[in-house]
Amino acid sequence: MKFIAVIRQVPDGESRLKIEGGKVDLSGVTMILDQMDEWAVEEVIRLQEKHGGESVVVALGPERFEEAIRTALAMGIDRAVHLVAEGYLDPITQAEALAETLRAEAPTLVFTGGQQADWDSQALGAAIAEALSWPVVSWTTQIELEGESHAKVKHDLDEGAEVVRVALPAVFTSQQGLNEPRYPTLPGIMKAKRKELKKVPISASSKVAIVEQTIQERTRLNKVLDGKDPVAAAHELVRLLHEEAKVI
Repeated sequence: MKFIAVIRQVPDGESRLKIEGGKVDLSGVTMILDQMDEWAVEEVIRLQEKHGGESVVVALGPERFEEAIRTALAMGIDRAVHLVAEGYLDPITQAEALAETLRAEAPTLVFTGGQQADWDSQALGAAIAEALSWPVVSWTTQIELEGESHAKVKHDLDEGAEVVRVALPAVFTSQQGLNEPRYPTLPGIMKAKRKELKKVPISASSKVAIVEQTIQERTRLNKVLDGKDPVAAAHELVRLLHEEAKVI
């Protein structure tokens, strides 16, 4: 069996972004493995630990993606393939480029993040499945293999959850609750430096061009409640949340 996780590197959610020349400037920004991709990586490792075979990560992006790839290798992935491409590529273009490598690898299944943090998009997993002509199950919270031909999968819906049986190979996207990703250990980090990381330069043209980017900004209210009377403070907090913050 072979289990593949498709991963991306994204800005840390705590990083402060800025706009320069109508584009987001990532210089000086801390970049990390996308959290939802961490769940995909962890699940691929667990499937390998349970069923044997091989675990692989595949990433498509600029040279800086190597740091995120090394993180996945340090978590326990066997090897990696890095399709090196600079510049913005939309999800459909990425999926078409990834599909060629994924098809050649002939995996039992492919996992990727349910949503890409930098795009705030859920498109990549479905686009990969379409490019491969494979079935897709999104927002997966539990997966159980039935041999090499099928998987029994629980996934989230807007109104609850659903359990399905899907033919393999298939694409799955992750969701919170799927697992708790392990931290890379020092021995794992050292081993990751010796693991295979194949780099494949590719040339692809995005179907979508970014014309202008903006960053959402909100004015801070800077209100501090008097905590002498906890009950009164709680009521005032609820009022502010409802009337001014508009969150409840």
